[in-house]
Amino acid sequence: MKASPIEQKELLRLQALDIRLQQVDHQTRALAQHAELTALAGTADKTRMSLTTLHGEVEDVRLELNRIESDVEVVEKRIKRDDERLQTTSSVKDVQALDTELAALRKRLLALEEIEIAVMERLEEREAAVAVVEAERDALAARVEETEISRDADLATLHRQLEELRRDRAVIAGTIAPDLASLYEKLFVSGHGNAAALLRQRTCSGCTITLTGSDLESVRSSAADEVLFCPDCGAILVRTEESGI
Repeated sequence: MKASPIEQKELLRLQALDIRLQQVDHQTRALAQHAELTALAGTADKTRMSLTTLHGEVEDVRLELNRIESDVEVVEKRIKRDDERLQTTSSVKDVQALDTELAALRKRLLALEEIEIAVMERLEEREAAVAVVEAERDALAARVEETEISRDADLATLHRQLEELRRDRAVIAGTIAPDLASLYEKLFVSGHGNAAALLRQRTCSGCTITLTGSDLESVRSSAADEVLFCPDCGAILVRTEESGI
């Protein structure tokens, strides 16, 4: 294939832009915020699970408290009823029976009130635990928002760089003959990004192999517009005054 030395030199600019494009694209995917947000998402999941568990415990304790309060209300009503009956009866037998029942009811009420206090304390503990985890959840949400803002700002900067690089690349690619550009593209893909390399002091800048013997002689004897390839990495060898041949 033939291509003017100027076109071949443009391949070096294209190569540099493509490498830079790869680097910037990698940066968009390797931002520290991506890993941080992934870690924060895992923490958020654990926090939600903890809250779900704690809310369930709070609900269980509230139900238990409601049952005890209902029992207390029943006992208090019976005590009130027996007190009223005691005030109106004149039967000694009824008075003795009511006194016995009232003593048992008051003992039962005292026991229930002690249980009620203990359950209320447990409820307060569970609600306090919920408040702590909810505060952690809110702080976590704020951290996520802050990290997302930082990520989006960095991504916006990188995307602007990508747009500028692609625009510059399109301009340079437009100055290269289609057949040479197509060859470059194929080599770029098959060579994992190494498609054109400057021959500097008889050394390929793509793979750092120094040309000797027949390889070097072949390069020396080739016309300036002949498209040459590195015998080791296969990249297009671009010759300039730096080539040392």
